[in-house]
Amino acid sequence: MLVTFQSYINTNKLFHPTEKILLTVSGGKDSMAMLHLFIAAKYTFGVAHCNFQLRGKEADKDELFVQQTCKQLNIPFHSIKFETTAFAEKNKVSTQMAARTLRYQWFEELRNTHNYNYIATAHHQNDVAETMLINLTKGTGLSGLHGIKNKKNTLIRPLLCFNSAAIQHYIEHNNISFREDLSNASTKYVRNKIRHEILPKLAEINPTIIETLNQSALHFSAVERILTQKIEEEKNRCFSSEKECIKINIEQLKKLTPLPTYLYYFLLPYHFNFDDCDQIANSLLAISGKRFLSSSHQLIKDREYLLLTSLHSNNKNSVTISTLEDFENSPVPIKTSVVSNENMQFVNNKKLAYLDADKITYPLFFRKWNEGDTFSPFGLKGKKKVSDFFIDEKFSILEKKECWLLTDKNDSIIWVVNSRIDNFYSVTPTTKKILLLEIL
Repeated sequence: MLVTFQSYINTNKLFHPTEKILLTVSGGKDSMAMLHLFIAAKYTFGVAHCNFQLRGKEADKDELFVQQTCKQLNIPFHSIKFETTAFAEKNKVSTQMAARTLRYQWFEELRNTHNYNYIATAHHQNDVAETMLINLTKGTGLSGLHGIKNKKNTLIRPLLCFNSAAIQHYIEHNNISFREDLSNASTKYVRNKIRHEILPKLAEINPTIIETLNQSALHFSAVERILTQKIEEEKNRCFSSEKECIKINIEQLKKLTPLPTYLYYFLLPYHFNFDDCDQIANSLLAISGKRFLSSSHQLIKDREYLLLTSLHSNNKNSVTISTLEDFENSPVPIKTSVVSNENMQFVNNKKLAYLDADKITYPLFFRKWNEGDTFSPFGLKGKKKVSDFFIDEKFSILEKKECWLLTDKNDSIIWVVNSRIDNFYSVTPTTKKILLLEIL
């Protein structure tokens, strides 16, 4: 198993053997197997354990177990207790979502503070199969059939070469101690229902269902890469821009088959669904003037082009950010991280916003600018109208229209996105943690 483990890491270039890895260890058999494989492979690593305080004394026993294991084996150990329930109530999210947000934010802080290169989780092939089935029940395209990727940014999953049976055998063969979470047996949660009820039934039809679904996930991932490339090529042939309008060439569209599917992938970033795209395809032979609306855009059928424009006006379409994870839903693609201010190297780049994390109180909001908006641009004294700031920075009409503001709960401007933050939220020598926002 060790040879397979090391080969998988090297073949997939998850990390270099000399790099320092942060293992996320709950104390369960999967994460304990991962810990012992890292020991056997003689990698450099530390351990992070989260106590979400959701299971009373059992959670405390899990923490103590992992801590004592690390002490005995002389492994760097990091732990934290979260007020998970209170966080979920305050941010109006589920307990599971709260736990996810809290742990990954903390893991990233640890990675930066202690100079770990990657964060490793103990997901395995059964988790991939379960995730695929969960996504299928919700309705998904190819992107939902990847299962779980073995590497994404600084997050790695080195156990994806094993199923749960192989991990169980490794645990028993090496007499590895672990803690059992009794909630894993409950079918109250969707994942557990799939794990304990659905997959065993599917295994009666196909005894190698886990391996089959994992092979399918790899296949779907490869197909999507090909599809994405083809979609982008055809989109470039059909799309052109004129000021604030995207023009889609109707004659070029008519050459594509199946057209509704092409339109779906073309227009997905503009929030049109498949039914919309089916109707748009059927409208190409109709008279001009037909109008289609999504939540953010309108598309008008003209003689030679489909005309796509934004519906965003200066006082509509606010996006609420209730947790750090919600930045995934921001109107512009943004990567987030929380880092220590100690020895921080700042880069002068408009795509980066360095904010004092302790001054950030959720919820935050993305919205368009309004006449009369003011803020205190970083590096300048006093307040300035956003409209005057646009003039100073030589914003075009289109740039003004497309510009987003990130505001706090009192509607005070934190960041003129892709341009300048407000002085109040800037990093100072007393800042301990930095919320780094990066436009992708």
